[in-house]
Amino acid sequence: MSNIYESAATTLGLFNSPCLTKVELRVACKGISDRDALSKPDPCVVLKMQSHGQWFEVDRTEVIRSSISPVFSKVFTVDYYFEEVQRLRFELHDISSNHNGLKEADFQGAMECTLGQIVSQRKLSKALLKQGNTAGKSSITVTAEELSGNDDYVELAFSAKKLDDKDFFSKSDPFLEIFRVNDDGTASLVHRTETIMNNLSPVWKSFKVSLNTLCSGHHERELKCTVWDWDSNGKHDFIGEFQTTFKEMKAAMDGKQIQWECINPKYQVKKKNYRNSGMVILTLCKIIKMHSFLDYIMGGCQIQFTVAIDFTASNGDPRNSCSLHYIHPYQPNEYLKALIAVGEICQDYDSDKMFPAFGFGAQIPPDFKVSHDFAVNFDEDNPECAGIQGVVEAYQNCLPKIQLYGPTNIAPIIQKVADSASEEMHTKEAMEYFILLILTDGVITDMADTREAIVHASHLPMSVIIVGIGSADFSDMQMLDGDDGILRSPKGEPVLRDIVQFVPFRNFKHGIVTKPNYKRLPYI
Repeated sequence: MSNIYESAATTLGLFNSPCLTKVELRVACKGISDRDALSKPDPCVVLKMQSHGQWFEVDRTEVIRSSISPVFSKVFTVDYYFEEVQRLRFELHDISSNHNGLKEADFQGAMECTLGQIVSQRKLSKALLKQGNTAGKSSITVTAEELSGNDDYVELAFSAKKLDDKDFFSKSDPFLEIFRVNDDGTASLVHRTETIMNNLSPVWKSFKVSLNTLCSGHHERELKCTVWDWDSNGKHDFIGEFQTTFKEMKAAMDGKQIQWECINPKYQVKKKNYRNSGMVILTLCKIIKMHSFLDYIMGGCQIQFTVAIDFTASNGDPRNSCSLHYIHPYQPNEYLKALIAVGEICQDYDSDKMFPAFGFGAQIPPDFKVSHDFAVNFDEDNPECAGIQGVVEAYQNCLPKIQLYGPTNIAPIIQKVADSASEEMHTKEAMEYFILLILTDGVITDMADTREAIVHASHLPMSVIIVGIGSADFSDMQMLDGDDGILRSPKGEPVLRDIVQFVPFRNFKHGIVTKPNYKRLPYI
């Protein structure tokens, strides 16, 4: 295998390290300084990893309002390689109440360590260092837990009725917390719902959580659930609690509702006629089966490999030798190099070697309207090409017949392939896994629609590889990759799993992958 193919295989994540283990990291902080006498901090922790001497953001926790000792419900999942030194940096920021970004945030301190240090100690507590490496009063504790082999998710939805009213001039503002009780008796926060304001019978939004996080894969592990009345000063009022297990929750999978009495132990002791502080109801329990790329392949699935090529005007006139689409008589252009490098690896997993190929951003015959998902062979009923060579020939034949135009929209082609993957999921056999290779020369112009399409596709047996062609600045594209934080739709819905890999072709065309390699995409 040549260097270019090895690099493409690394990008695809087809070669996995034998020493790879998935680890969950939970974060809590103490002693955060108040902004002033009237305002408590709104903390958020950002996790960064070091690659090639630079720090790259991997993910961040939620923002907890008005808390000097936050316990974050967000769990960081990272790949642990025993044979590598993986440097981590945890940054604590006080987020402005009116802005969730870091630009206007107040930096509270950072802690650097290696992933190996956390894993070996299981729980690592250190002071947070401010600018100039001076230690403040605040500290951070990171707890590590190895994941079992179960990657399945569960979707849960809770509501409540007749909760105790804790406010004098209005009704309680309830939120629910779910804790997993560990073998040593400690409790790990699994999820914290949103707060429903002024409502004693709240209906909380459904949420998804991995079974590893919820109960370590053990369905009979005790879960402790607490209900609170939110207060703006961070001193939330306790309403009540109850205990359950995932085994008990599963009864709601048949469309039934399960309910528990929400008990305040103090009231139970003091009040003779006390019954409960309300009822909490589980209205939805749905297991979402998660499969990795290797699960599909080893289970007998075939790859459905689709190519999408950028034909926008920014590539330059194909008749000009400076164009990225120029067909040189003696050597392939970068579009062809990337297509061949990635395509020849994927075709080993495709039994019929027939690849749909589409173009986007061009005016096409006969009416020369702009299209963002046209068949490169101009056969909309059968866009498949025979092998990678067939895609190459269709691409070369297509160029003289179209007019390069714009804009650079990729959401339509992602949605087209996602529709096919969705249809495949609803068949009884579901024997195909879809890989979409997008070759583009510039930053896309439909980022919001693309984020929406990727979040939708993350529920499907599908992955997207985006290769940046040419020398453009692709920094904005890292958002789709998830390297700069978890990808969310414009509505705030997160991807269920990371299905996008973006890499500039210039970073691996000579056999050296310079992209940060800390993820290695288990799902591609």
